[in-house]
Amino acid sequence: MRLRAVLFDMDGTLLDSAPDFIAICQAMRQERGLEPINEKLIRDQISGGARAMVAATFAMSPEEPTFEALRLEFLERYQSHCAVFTHPFAGMAELLGEIEKAKLIWGVVTNKPLRYAEPIMQQLGLAERSAILICPDHVTNSKPDPEPMTLACKTLGLDPASVLFVGDDLRDIESGRAAGTKTAAVTYGYIHPDDNPRHWGADVVVDNPQELIGVLDRALCSC
Repeated sequence: MRLRAVLFDMDGTLLDSAPDFIAICQAMRQERGLEPINEKLIRDQISGGARAMVAATFAMSPEEPTFEALRLEFLERYQSHCAVFTHPFAGMAELLGEIEKAKLIWGVVTNKPLRYAEPIMQQLGLAERSAILICPDHVTNSKPDPEPMTLACKTLGLDPASVLFVGDDLRDIESGRAAGTKTAAVTYGYIHPDDNPRHWGADVVVDNPQELIGVLDRALCSC
C-alpha cells in the first residue's frame, strides 16, 4: 500500500526537548545550594518522564516524603519553560520539507500532555504544518496501547498500513505495530543506556533524520 503519512513521537524523535528539561533540573538544584550534575544523568531518564528525571536530579526515591513536591514543582516550571531551548533535531527541518514536497501528511502522536505539547508546536511554528496532534488528553490509553495511533489514523481517514510511525522508545514501536502501521525506530533520541532500538522489532532503524529521507524515497518508489 502506498505511503500516505508519517507520524512522529515528539520528545526524542521530532524535537530535542532535553535542553529545557536539563535547565529546569539544574535550576532546582542551584536554588537548593546543590552543585550541577552531569547532564547525561538527566538526558538518560527523559523517556521515563518527570518522575524519572526528578529522581535522577536529586538521587531520590519516589517513595521519599519530599519527592512529590519536587515533581510538582518540576511540572509547574516546565509549564512556563517548555519551549525556551527546545528545537527540532538536526536534519528534521529538511525531513519535514521532503515529506511535504512528496505531498505526504505528517503529524505527532505523543504521551506528552496537551498543555505542554500544543504550545511547543505553536512556538516552533509547527502547529500549522502538522495535520494532527494526539496527546493523552484525547485517549483513554496512552502508548504503548494502540489507541493513540488508531485514533490518529481514523481522524486522518487513513488505513494504518499507509502510515509510518517514527519513535525513540519501545512504547512507540509497540503502539504502531499493534495499530497496524509501519514503524521506524531512531537511535538519536533519548535511549536509556541499557536499551537498544535494534531489538524493538521496528520495520526500520535509523541513526538520524536524513536516513529517514532515504526510507521515504524507497517507500514511495516501491509503490
